[in-house]
Amino acid sequence: MKSGKARAHTNIALIKYWGKADETYIIPMNNSLSVTLDRFFTETKVTFDPNFTEDQLILNGHQVNDKETTKIRRYMDIVREKAGTHLYAMIESENFVPTAAGLASSASAYAALAAACNEALSLGLSDKDLSRLARRGSGSASRSIYGGFAEWEKGYDDLTSFAHDINADDWEKDLSMIFVVINNQSKKVSSRSGMSLTRETSRFYQYWLDHVDEDLKEAKEAVKHKDFQRLGEVIEANGLRMHATNLGAQPPFTYLVQESYDAMAIVHRCREAHLPCFFTVDAGPNVKVLVEKKNKEAVMERFLKEFDKSQIIASDIISTGVEIIK
Repeated sequence: MKSGKARAHTNIALIKYWGKADETYIIPMNNSLSVTLDRFFTETKVTFDPNFTEDQLILNGHQVNDKETTKIRRYMDIVREKAGTHLYAMIESENFVPTAAGLASSASAYAALAAACNEALSLGLSDKDLSRLARRGSGSASRSIYGGFAEWEKGYDDLTSFAHDINADDWEKDLSMIFVVINNQSKKVSSRSGMSLTRETSRFYQYWLDHVDEDLKEAKEAVKHKDFQRLGEVIEANGLRMHATNLGAQPPFTYLVQESYDAMAIVHRCREAHLPCFFTVDAGPNVKVLVEKKNKEAVMERFLKEFDKSQIIASDIISTGVEIIK
């Protein structure tokens, strides 16, 4: 019997990843940049035992349905191939993500699972190789190996597509993110389907690819110089540009709803009131607001005037990456 346990935190992309060049290996069309959040994380224990006849997944104390278990078993086949073993595993995972957050936990889930397998099977993977392994489960999981700011290099194959941390000289400790939860229901268009449809049919998609590298360079310069205004402006523009590609798809679609725009309007009013903050939106209606920690409470008060308390969730940025739990 061999076991390992790990904790990984989820992340939010500031410069978005939108579209896959390779569906099987989850190779993205562009590089992306994220921050890792201290409040939302997954803890996973993996136990390999010669007596097991198949992989089993227990999530938050409950046996998981066949569809999700099938996905996990495919991922564990990748782990077994890398480790040169035929052992099956019991996977016990707990998600410490508020159920109303509308925040996908796949990033923290697969980062924690990859790290737990690395520990259990004594693979000795470097952070780079651990990022590559996590990526095979969920693209964004490649970035959750790291704390603070992380960049996922698109690469061109399995060996060259991985994330690495971005040195921010501890600036991440001065930053927070506020989640405005609009809707936590299942999306009509999944992220995967949305990416594929947009890449294949959107008239605006090439424009996205032509400018995303400029956004990334600008964001990294802002991080290097701890320029909050510069970082905020570029991530806001980048997020809106990603959503614009969806409107050019055939048929057009959008993840945004009226309350999403209402939240964006509050961000603009905060800036007018000399409370600097900037929004970003992933493949869903929920709005994330990047703010300096010193202004977090004041900005939250603005949102609480128009949104219910249950819809506003704040998290600071964590500096540490994936951890092994003994």
